[in-house]
Amino acid sequence: MDFPLAGPIRGALAQQLELGDYGYTRRLADRALPEIFTEWAERRFRWTVDPARIVGLADIVQGIYLTLELFSVPGDGIVTLTPVYPPLWRSVEETGRRLLASTLVRGTERYEIDFDHLESCLRTGARILLLCNPHNPSGRAFTRSELESIGELAIRHDVIVLADEIHADLVYAPHRHVPFASLSPELAERTITMTSATKSFNIGGLRFAIAVFGGADILARFNSMPERFRGGLNSLGVIATEVAWRDCEGWLDRLVAYLASNRDYAVSELARRLPALRVLKPEATFLAWLDCRHLSLHEDPFSHYLSTARVAFSDGRDFGDGGEGFVRLNFATSRAILAELIERTVAATPP
Repeated sequence: MDFPLAGPIRGALAQQLELGDYGYTRRLADRALPEIFTEWAERRFRWTVDPARIVGLADIVQGIYLTLELFSVPGDGIVTLTPVYPPLWRSVEETGRRLLASTLVRGTERYEIDFDHLESCLRTGARILLLCNPHNPSGRAFTRSELESIGELAIRHDVIVLADEIHADLVYAPHRHVPFASLSPELAERTITMTSATKSFNIGGLRFAIAVFGGADILARFNSMPERFRGGLNSLGVIATEVAWRDCEGWLDRLVAYLASNRDYAVSELARRLPALRVLKPEATFLAWLDCRHLSLHEDPFSHYLSTARVAFSDGRDFGDGGEGFVRLNFATSRAILAELIERTVAATPP
């Protein structure tokens, strides 16, 4: 995001720099962070978490790779809803697993899950369902009903659910985030939830995330991996995360309100000025998924707008199945920059 840090985070980091203490952090179990997160999860999502089942990670993508290595073998099927954040589907290919992609379907107001196709993917030797919720790049915050339907399929086909919920804090009313592991004790037993304060509090470079294990068995299996495979924890990342979840809720609420305003502005302006460019209003994230397939462009939209307008969208092709002809817009910036971006995009689009 193109915003400064929350004051309490900036202050805590400055204090640490003043102390000159850049040593190793203590074990996560010896810090207040697990309890801080459990209070955050209960307050924000009505999700009850056992702090003893929280594990620290360098980042979520690292956790995904570790989980694929531990809970599947090369050749196993890994199911995900595409298009999806590039490191998620690439983790499947780079670990020698089979990517089973179930492409979201465009509806009138939102992208929808094709549950028949999703089940057909799960039926073909799948071991893990890699669920990105809220979904990047579609901006979906999947409803409780949708998640329960996914849960029924997960139980029926006996798969582990690896839920990437890093955008959980960035959901716009009237929508709300429903943690997958909160649906039922039975589903929690087969769910690993990965989340982080890095996305919502703009501290990605501090490299820290957590994994929440709904079941004791999958936690024990994860902990069977030598700890050095996970690496050490970034002490500044842990400190910033503790402060974010403990002291910065008001800042986050103001941020979400600003992002909602930017989202509404971007969607309405693009619909008004470029009606052939299709965009559905995101329910979550600070990202909008732009369908450029009906524009009169002579090359892929990413290359066209980068070279012609000097606007650097994310290339839809990087998001796997369903990304061709799309670009992703990050609207987490000032209104002035967002307006300039839209102006350049409009000017560079052939009639």
